[in-house]
Amino acid sequence: MQFIDEVTIHVRGGDGGDGCVAFRREKFVPRGGPSGGDGGDGGSVVLEADPQLGTLLDLRYQQHYQGRRGEHGQGRDRFGKAGEDLRVRVPVGTLVRDAATGEQLADLVKAGARFVAAQGGRGGRGNIQFATSTNQAPRTAEDGTPGEERALRLQLKLLADVGLIGYPNVGKSTFIARVSRARPKIADYPFTTLAPNLGVVGLTGERSFVLADIPGLIEGAAEGHGLGHRFLRHVERTSVLLHLVERSDEPGRDPLHDYDVICRELERYDPALAGRPQLVALTKLDLTETRAALPALQQAFAARGVELHAVSAATGEGVGPLLEVLWARLAASRAT
Repeated sequence: MQFIDEVTIHVRGGDGGDGCVAFRREKFVPRGGPSGGDGGDGGSVVLEADPQLGTLLDLRYQQHYQGRRGEHGQGRDRFGKAGEDLRVRVPVGTLVRDAATGEQLADLVKAGARFVAAQGGRGGRGNIQFATSTNQAPRTAEDGTPGEERALRLQLKLLADVGLIGYPNVGKSTFIARVSRARPKIADYPFTTLAPNLGVVGLTGERSFVLADIPGLIEGAAEGHGLGHRFLRHVERTSVLLHLVERSDEPGRDPLHDYDVICRELERYDPALAGRPQLVALTKLDLTETRAALPALQQAFAARGVELHAVSAATGEGVGPLLEVLWARLAASRAT
């Protein structure tokens, strides 16, 4: 399924029905008086968070939504039927903004959360509502009001406990495939992952947490370089970041440099991310060169006050202890 995390839709509430001007004309009922009923209210467009959805794909192909209009009032004191609301399902974690002003209108972070995106119009009053002691035969009724209409920009921010970040091709997809049932595309070239992947990590004692694999970040990601800038918003909701680094033979690349670059990009995108709890792990420990470089790298990171873990997603070495540390950090974050 194609991953779509931002769309613009147009919503319009149904118009209210018109009130009716009518008089009772029944046998043996002289001067029956007014009998025009009210018009029905128009239906609203309601966004509802559905945990079964993981993308805004459906809304990309249907971008216009309108509630049903209310029925007009009728004679014999008959009121018009209200129009039905139109329910539009969106993924949990959808952020709703006004497309014209950018104002945030709603943040649907819980399953079943609802937001009235476009209010239906009010039904007009019939002439029975205007009868008074001095005006017993009013010939006045109201028209229904039009439904609210506006354009909305919907942005999906994944709900995950832990965000998996790092340079392209450092082994993020291999790691999430190792620790969960997620099956992302894995290949030996940069930017293999083109969309975030979610996986549920199960630990002993019925413990579990949700891990999000964010497509590879590079220098300048906060300004739009590479692919990661499109998905940086998905790490905003995470409680803990797991930063993967690798030993590389590429010129200008080393784990400490990569770590600094990604940390700067996170801070430039959102300064609050700089203070997010973060673990750092060296990947591909099954490679001889990586294992030989590990002690020196741990010392270099320790000088920065950062503990460097080491794992091999291919063989599973070090994965279990790292998950336990992640759980402890996550539990501490939830407690604060």
